[in-house]
Amino acid sequence: MKTTIAQVGQFVEQEVTIGAWLANKRSSGKIAFLQLRDGTGFMQGVVVKADVEEALFQKAKSLTQETSLYVTGVVREDDRSAFGYELTVTDLQVIHEAEGYPITPKAHGTEFLMDNRHLWIRSKKQHAVMKIRNEIIKATYEYFFANGFTKLDSPILTGSSPEGTSELFHTKYFDEDAFLSQSGQLYAEAGAMALNRVFTFGPTFRAEKSKTRRHLIEFWMIEPEMAFVEHEESLDIQESYVCHLAAHVLSHCELELDLLERDKDKLAAIKGPFPRIKYDDALALLHKKGFDDIVWGDDFGSPHETALAEHYDKPVFITHYPKSLKPFYMQPAPDRDDVVLCADLIAPEGYGEIIGGSERIHDYDLLKQEIEAHGLPLEAYQWYLDLRKYGSVPHSGFGLGLERTVAWMSGIEHVRETIAFPRLLNRLYP
Repeated sequence: MKTTIAQVGQFVEQEVTIGAWLANKRSSGKIAFLQLRDGTGFMQGVVVKADVEEALFQKAKSLTQETSLYVTGVVREDDRSAFGYELTVTDLQVIHEAEGYPITPKAHGTEFLMDNRHLWIRSKKQHAVMKIRNEIIKATYEYFFANGFTKLDSPILTGSSPEGTSELFHTKYFDEDAFLSQSGQLYAEAGAMALNRVFTFGPTFRAEKSKTRRHLIEFWMIEPEMAFVEHEESLDIQESYVCHLAAHVLSHCELELDLLERDKDKLAAIKGPFPRIKYDDALALLHKKGFDDIVWGDDFGSPHETALAEHYDKPVFITHYPKSLKPFYMQPAPDRDDVVLCADLIAPEGYGEIIGGSERIHDYDLLKQEIEAHGLPLEAYQWYLDLRKYGSVPHSGFGLGLERTVAWMSGIEHVRETIAFPRLLNRLYP
């Protein structure tokens, strides 16, 4: 019976064959312990010298790291293993013998591992992170489909900046200028006017060098847009979504979280309501905590976000930022024109902002005024103005950064470990 490691629990006390790679091995003289991986999981294979032919035992002892093979054996329950099963090996068939695999069980530096990322993702911890990432993606689709959202795909090549900034990768679209997308938001707004509630999920790009463990040049964003939804209701939806992600990871990734030594109580504590604090009050709190390096109108840096999150020890919404800090499309607060109806959701434990969102300007004249005030080409945004010209409604949206969310929920240090092939480190990957 051919199966996978993830499915061996269905075949206890039965003989199965698994296609696998040798992650590691050790021997006590009479027993060879083979650490096997097949992409679905990790499992120990045990070769007992007294129970197999001598040639098979010697073959097991001579296997090199990352050699591919077919392993046949009987599935046994094993309470000592976190996985719960092991394989009593009865036969081995080598497919390809690997030589000189560079990532040995000894410790390696981060830069070396990043340079060998195409191989590093085979390791147990990286495998666990990729599994958690996959479950967060799965939970995202489950949440939005269950709540009446329609999935849309926004273009990756665009003619202008959604954020109105210059941090764009420039290219040519035949004889016209084009840019790698910074956000799918503007297109999602058009979708919301047609389908009410939509979300996009795709790659986004920032043409600024990544200098911290929390930033990437290329990352993935989940961006919902919702018609007839105003600021406070949008915050409720964001809170519900993040709580759903945390609960899903806890219930579907216990083995991976334990392998990463993640404090699961921290994830279990991610429950609403999340604190909501206005920028003005957040600034006052920071001053009270001794931060004298920031004044009204400054954006919060990592130390400020960390201090605010630690104060509440759970995700916290910071709302009503100064208008000067935010993009042109955000709705001004009704009681003052120097702040906008927006929010950043700050994750605890030093992981920073995981969501940015706002109510969008729905008045044609006001949006046109803001586009002009930001020095943006009116012609390029005429289609966006059309959304306010033909049946405009109040609407809101937000964007969640997948990699930073995965890093937070996995409890890992560096956001680059959350993406299979991070680009622009020392070289571009093909």
